[in-house]
Amino acid sequence: MQSLSSDSLSNPFDILTEEIVWKILDHLDNDPSARKSFSHTCKTFYFIESRHRKTLKPLRTELLPRTLHRYPFVSHLDLSLCPRVDDNTLNVISSTWKATLHSINLSRSRFFTNVGLSSLLVNCSGLVEVDLSNGTELTDLAASAIAEVKNLERLRLARCKLITDKGIGCIAVGCRKLRSLCSKWCLRVGDLGVELIALKCKEIKSLDLSFLPITEKCLKSVLQLQHLEDLVLEGCHGIDDDGLSTLKQSCKSLKGNVISSDSFSEIDTLQMLNLSNCQNVTHIEQLQQLILAYGSAESPKLPKGISLLTLHLYFGSLLTYLMVMQVTADLAKCLHTFSKLQSIKLDGCMVTWSGIKAMANLHASVKELSFSKCLGVTDEDLSFLVQSHKELRKLDITCCRKITYTSIDSITNSCTFLTSLRMESCNLVLKEAFILIGERCSYLEELDATDTEIDDEGLKSVSRCLQLSILKLGICSNISDEGLANVGSCCSVLKELDLYRSMAISDAGIAAIADGCPALEMINIAYNDKITDYSLTSLSKCLMLKVLEIRGCLGVSSIGLSAIAVGCKQLTVLDIKKCFNINASTCSIFPKYEAGILCSHFLYFL
Repeated sequence: MQSLSSDSLSNPFDILTEEIVWKILDHLDNDPSARKSFSHTCKTFYFIESRHRKTLKPLRTELLPRTLHRYPFVSHLDLSLCPRVDDNTLNVISSTWKATLHSINLSRSRFFTNVGLSSLLVNCSGLVEVDLSNGTELTDLAASAIAEVKNLERLRLARCKLITDKGIGCIAVGCRKLRSLCSKWCLRVGDLGVELIALKCKEIKSLDLSFLPITEKCLKSVLQLQHLEDLVLEGCHGIDDDGLSTLKQSCKSLKGNVISSDSFSEIDTLQMLNLSNCQNVTHIEQLQQLILAYGSAESPKLPKGISLLTLHLYFGSLLTYLMVMQVTADLAKCLHTFSKLQSIKLDGCMVTWSGIKAMANLHASVKELSFSKCLGVTDEDLSFLVQSHKELRKLDITCCRKITYTSIDSITNSCTFLTSLRMESCNLVLKEAFILIGERCSYLEELDATDTEIDDEGLKSVSRCLQLSILKLGICSNISDEGLANVGSCCSVLKELDLYRSMAISDAGIAAIADGCPALEMINIAYNDKITDYSLTSLSKCLMLKVLEIRGCLGVSSIGLSAIAVGCKQLTVLDIKKCFNINASTCSIFPKYEAGILCSHFLYFL
């Protein structure tokens, strides 16, 4: 073990070995400011931190030369924020980190050619992950270079539209250890290329063939992959019912129960099949997870009259999701076979009374229900349903405009373990209903009361929910600083607060939140004309703040923004559009770089 060198033993850190200090740094990986403070402590720590860092994500290509010498042991290089990466840059990277580089992301990079890519891939023989997505100019020559990386395990080629079956074939022959391949939108790759991957890369676990011009011809080879878990065939219009019948002949051992049918046999390892937007598929059955989105006008072989849009079926201990256009008794009854059903999402559906009754009789203990923007949901529906599902943890009734106080009374009385309640734009719910939420649902962690009648008394009651971390109160005209003061004094773990266009809120309310909610990470106070620099000065004490939206706050200026820049080092998103008293030059005070390393990926909305 290598000891820290020092001329004196007066510093207690001198007795620590380099390995022990590295262990300390391991716990600082998620806090860039802490790593920065650590490296600035002394020259020794600066040196150790540079040797310890394994991951780099530069903001600009021109900053790379300064980082090459400081960080000699980088193994993961993310250049997704550097659009101008040329051959010379790749040559420098390959010569500097040839022995350590394991992963590189060039998904947003341009200006390099097959020559520069070849140099990188040949020199960095230890690469196991390469992302070349959006490489629209890359050809089969690039694929030939990729084939030289014998240890490659994960490869992304999304939208590499010039690569053909020949290039994919080279990769298949050279990269036998490949486990994950994304060839989405590689429009010149067909059945031959996919068959070669299936025949040569026997360790494949994840295969994304979205929008490829393939047919059922290649499916038999693909489904003989013994380790295949995820198969994405989204938008493959050449796949039809005849293609899916191939699954019956190829798969060997199904996990879990399924919708009754004899079209499919058993599946060994396959756990996810995505057939979204496959317009020629009309008959889908036995799979552990199935996704059918925007498919044929004809329904799969489910009860007649159902226009199926999305169906997710997870078996065993996994979640099951169901999303359809119309919820009837026949459809709901077919769910009785799923004893592990935990989540039902019916967003945007027409819900019938017969469907509600059938769902109430489910044998499964449903933990999540979503009726967001569902037409026809009434007080009677919800009151009846929640009596049968008292273990409910998450409920989404967004834009269910027919429900009233009666529904909230039934929900809070039956489902006392709720952790999430989303009820945006439930305009008929009286303000008294929110008092019930605070009194009965003490485990609540998320409440979306956007555009409702909630008032200060309701907020006072909701503040009893000590684990509340997400609170959305946008367009709530009945709340004031008094209500926010209760939230600030009780909800110390609050992380997200939305006060968009809640016009009665002023600096006093924001100060109460800043004082009582040190974990605050996101706040939206856009278009509140009573907000001034005092609010920003208060929020500057929230050291964990990452997102600040003050669009249209005419009372704030560069003075308040300067306070934010000094105090909120973790800030990553700043919306100051229509803040006419803030100069664009003020944004320059925010620290964007740390020796070429991206500290905060700022998104300015000016």
